[in-house]
Amino acid sequence: MKIYNTLTRTKEEFVPLTPGEVRMYVCGVTVYDLCHIGHARSAIAFDVIRRYLHYKGYRVTFVRNFTDVDDKIIRRAAEEGVGALQMSDRYIREFREDMAALGVLPAHVEPKATEHIAEMIALIERLVAGGFAYAVDGDVYFEIRRFPAYGRLSRKNLEELLAGARVEVDERKRDPRDFALWKAAKPGEPAWPSPWGAGRPGWHIECSAMSMHYLGESFDIHGGGEDLIFPHHECEIAQSEAGTGKPFVRYWIHNGFVNLGAEKMSKSLGNVLAIREVVKRHAPDALRLWMLGTHYRNPIEWSEERAQEAARALERFRPLIADADRLAPGVIGSRDAALDAPSDATALRSRFEAAMDDDFNTAEALAALFDLARVVHAYRNAVAHGDDSARAAFLGGASELFALLRVLGLFEVATTHPVLLPELRGHIEKLVAERDAARKSRDWTRADQLRTQLKELGVTVEDTPSGSVWTWRGV
Repeated sequence: MKIYNTLTRTKEEFVPLTPGEVRMYVCGVTVYDLCHIGHARSAIAFDVIRRYLHYKGYRVTFVRNFTDVDDKIIRRAAEEGVGALQMSDRYIREFREDMAALGVLPAHVEPKATEHIAEMIALIERLVAGGFAYAVDGDVYFEIRRFPAYGRLSRKNLEELLAGARVEVDERKRDPRDFALWKAAKPGEPAWPSPWGAGRPGWHIECSAMSMHYLGESFDIHGGGEDLIFPHHECEIAQSEAGTGKPFVRYWIHNGFVNLGAEKMSKSLGNVLAIREVVKRHAPDALRLWMLGTHYRNPIEWSEERAQEAARALERFRPLIADADRLAPGVIGSRDAALDAPSDATALRSRFEAAMDDDFNTAEALAALFDLARVVHAYRNAVAHGDDSARAAFLGGASELFALLRVLGLFEVATTHPVLLPELRGHIEKLVAERDAARKSRDWTRADQLRTQLKELGVTVEDTPSGSVWTWRGV
């Protein structure tokens, strides 16, 4: 398996520090507003990476943080007349709701910055003692010139940074590029005691302290949006490696932006699409499929039409899985079921894995799954025409298809798939039976009412001489 490492700008063979284990940290959100689909893109990309590593047999420890103390949070809380920590807790709950709606798995650990102030202070003390940081009037700054490797992740050199620096003039700094590790308290702001006086941590120190606390001073993967490469991740490397004397992260992974027209989607630009608004118009699986149709490192442009196309593309999978589940209830997706996939399906699984092994190329992986759907569809048609010998191949192929779709996080949301909700399947079958009975008794009004109910559940009913045949297509 190869991963594109932002640090080296090359694809490198993935070799974790501890064989069989992957320790992975992804920068989470600053919790002062609702999440938008730019956040969804990053969350889904790393959700799939985490799922695939697990699929490959690694023991994955995945950490994603919350920045719950920050200038933006403090300003927004003041505008609304609430406490900063009260506001951040509210938006953490909102974040978790949005991620659940998208089928994004919770991280194994989801630390809040305010829960790890002690670890941050300890790291800053090490940096001051080592001569990498200095205190001025209750603030503490990291001295860029003391870390010559600064700029290697973003490929920026120190002189260019100085020439093009957009920083507030602060005569107390030894260099205008030096960044804050600790900020002295201001009236009305959250503050914690420290050796330099009451204050709060700078943004960059949070992720270094939390990631090393849970994953060790050196770990395998650090990820986030490409806007975090500089200055956030650049600063993380500097303060972490200066503090420990060890390499910080082995592989740096960054996802591309979601654009609206020619502009990056951003809260600061005011051009955002909130996740909870978008999922009212488009099924979560459709959004995920749309995003995975582009490699995670490339930018994508938001389009209602593309999301609708993705919803239609899902129909190449959904009926196959629903029909297989109806043919053998509870078997598809069950770990206990012994379903052997036919050879043409296993060949496509190999193609899927080759694509994902090549820097998590979901676009190519999906192409393999669409070809697999065609194979499974042929077996289903054979079964429908009375070929009992095709039954095992159909079920094995459908099970293979479902398992690989789940690696990509598709059909994850329990409320939208009957395979995961046996009670929903039973409810559908009861309504179909009632409708058949109404048709037999020529109660057409009741039959139409039941058809409408079924349609609202995402069920299409086809009337045949031998009774009704239903297909679940989702809501």
